Amino acid sequence: MTVFDKAEATIESRRIEAALAEAAPTAYWLDDPTRPAAEPALHGGATADLAVVGGGYSGLWTALLAKERDPGRSVVLLEGCRIGWAASGRNGGFCEASLTHGASNGRARLPHEFDRLQELGRENLDEIANTVRRYAMACDFEDTGLIRVATEPHQADCLREAANADPNLEFLDGAQMRSEVNSPLYLAGARESGATALVNPARLAWELRRVCLELGVVIYEHTQVRSLAADSRAITLTTDEGVVTAQRVALGTNVFPALLKSARKYTIPVYDYALMTNPLSASQLTDLRWSGREGLTDLNNRFHYSRLTTDADGATRILYGGYDAIYTLGGKVEPTRDQRPESFAKLVAHFLATYPQLEGLGFSHKWGGAIDTCSRFFSFFSTGHDSRVAHAAGFTGLGVGATRYGANIMLDLLSGQTTERTTMDFVKKKPIPFPPDPITYIGAQASIFEMARADRNQGKRGFWLKTMDAMGLGFDS
Repeated sequence: MTVFDKAEATIESRRIEAALAEAAPTAYWLDDPTRPAAEPALHGGATADLAVVGGGYSGLWTALLAKERDPGRSVVLLEGCRIGWAASGRNGGFCEASLTHGASNGRARLPHEFDRLQELGRENLDEIANTVRRYAMACDFEDTGLIRVATEPHQADCLREAANADPNLEFLDGAQMRSEVNSPLYLAGARESGATALVNPARLAWELRRVCLELGVVIYEHTQVRSLAADSRAITLTTDEGVVTAQRVALGTNVFPALLKSARKYTIPVYDYALMTNPLSASQLTDLRWSGREGLTDLNNRFHYSRLTTDADGATRILYGGYDAIYTLGGKVEPTRDQRPESFAKLVAHFLATYPQLEGLGFSHKWGGAIDTCSRFFSFFSTGHDSRVAHAAGFTGLGVGATRYGANIMLDLLSGQTTERTTMDFVKKKPIPFPPDPITYIGAQASIFEMARADRNQGKRGFWLKTMDAMGLGFDS
């Protein structure tokens, strides 16, 4: 059993129920009185040089960068609901440099490009920081770095080996780790500086919206695009109340069905869940330490992520999420799945085992939602209609930073010009498509079961996971 299995077995349901008793079933980040009012919906017709579909990070970065590249270009952004309402507004706020969902994943899939992708990812993160500063974006951007923590003895050995091989990693033994973040479960850690920043994800989306508007982007909210068609003159986007005609179209619809039907087979929706604590007292914060405010993630296949947040009044909370990744038969995105009591109960048990000194703190918010995942676990790109339409998806939970890089790729593809980005296999190659259900569902259930078994067996991957690795369908967090 892992330490988290033991927590689920030993922490009583009454303690879990008490901790969740007052938790609001909504994303903490979106429960914000400063949330901007929605822009009007489209009624009638509109024309643009570039139309962007999707008001999350992919769409917002694409619109912003398009105006920076060519201020005279007319840009229209269409959002079916509210800006940042979905994955962009409810994620953990980890803005990472990695474009490949971690070094091991990137090195395994694109070994000939991996070093350059690492450089490009660092440049992308620096450019995000520069953009935040240039436009005075109030999104709580913190260049904290990341600590990967070991919760099992074999993981501590892995971290030591990784730090010995990588000068960017600083190994922390048990005592050092607990002096950084006081948890009895943290047996060791590896600190990586300069590769991860933390943000308030909803405010980042809202600030991107503000800058887009200031640069002249026209935004329509509550305007869902129902269809896309093309002729020799233009691309036509049809909504319930109007039509947009554009010369170029960028699609940043994430987990929702792609308007380029050929791209749909590459993604499935996977549900992730998170909790936010009530504010910590001064004594609790002192006992916890965590003075560096780094983001934390453990090394389990079914991993957790956690971080500190700061309220407007200066109060500190802890976000704690991850572990469960739920795929349901049929692969539909449905709001009813945003709340999953079983996942919240597991997270509470794991939290109480991780931070026993915070017993009684309780949680203010509990939420979840779908993210788009693809079989290689990082973004892929498609074009259509003579490369006048570009699509990006498959960010698999790492989109806070990587979507900006993806936005530049879409603009490169739409420009018709060859760039370093567009010549890389990172862009030219596609992930393996998912088979139809029930095959994908059965495979997902088997993989989750086997990843849990590997976590209980000192990380040793069995036949199923090794087979998935060999087929390019495996993932080692």
